[in-house]
Amino acid sequence: MQDVSVIVPTLRRPESLERALRSLFAQTGVGDHLASIVVVDNDPEGTAAGTVSRLSPASPCPLVYRHEPRPGVATARNAGLGMTTAPLIAFLDDDEAASPGWLSALLVAQATTGADAVFGPISGRVPDGTGWATAHLERFFGREGPTSTGLINHSYGCGNSLLVRATALPGIAPFDARADQSGGEDDALFAALRARGGRFGWAADALVEEFAPPHRATMRYALSRAFAYGQGPSQTAAKARDWAGVARWMLIGAAQAGVWGLAAIALTVIAHPARPTMMDRTARGLGKVFWTRGFEPQFYGSRELARLNGLTARA
Repeated sequence: MQDVSVIVPTLRRPESLERALRSLFAQTGVGDHLASIVVVDNDPEGTAAGTVSRLSPASPCPLVYRHEPRPGVATARNAGLGMTTAPLIAFLDDDEAASPGWLSALLVAQATTGADAVFGPISGRVPDGTGWATAHLERFFGREGPTSTGLINHSYGCGNSLLVRATALPGIAPFDARADQSGGEDDALFAALRARGGRFGWAADALVEEFAPPHRATMRYALSRAFAYGQGPSQTAAKARDWAGVARWMLIGAAQAGVWGLAAIALTVIAHPARPTMMDRTARGLGKVFWTRGFEPQFYGSRELARLNGLTARA
């Protein structure tokens, strides 16, 4: 029964995309469950077409190419959903590589728990030369969870996930395109799922590796992302018009920023290995305070494309 499709959004990462796709070709234990692999090329120039065409003969199922020229992470995910009718949707990012038993572990976990959304662990990988921040960056780009498969009480991001389409992905465009540049489209999706009574699961054996590119494997980028993550609770409360909740999260954030900020300064002075962790917590606290759209960092879509164009020009 072909009941699951894997969607891989990509933006001008040919080597990374090939690694991700080859890891999907090597999946074991899925039998005939895999209906298709959908690559959504989010580069206006359609640069992933050649990679998909070259690798297509090696794919164990239809390898579907969709060009979505409007750069944006939510738009790309919605475009991928439009290319398949499979009742189960798995997401793998183009900077990730799945272990051979990844998809099988997600499917078993979903069948066992009955969860609407299932997530798995991620092992972060960063380039050489990140110095004192290496351990923190590997944790930052990674994901840890329970040691055993089962239901959990919170969600993670879309990378390395399996979603039940009927309950977790309502409508033809479930991802909010307003998050195209900043990200957080998955946070909003899962907050709405929780509000509807949806359940989340964890697949302990569904491991992927995430390879951070050099321009992202920096403390500056990690702290910007931490700030954006911190904005999540306040923004979610604001969207629900829960102004008391917004005020509560802002007070929590102010306290966190004050306490962890002082700790970060002290640990930086003595070059303590824990200083990046304190910096991260400080940034998340500040995000809860400064949560409005004027303070939203932009990591995806046209901003990421401009950054890649700049890297190409300097090469």
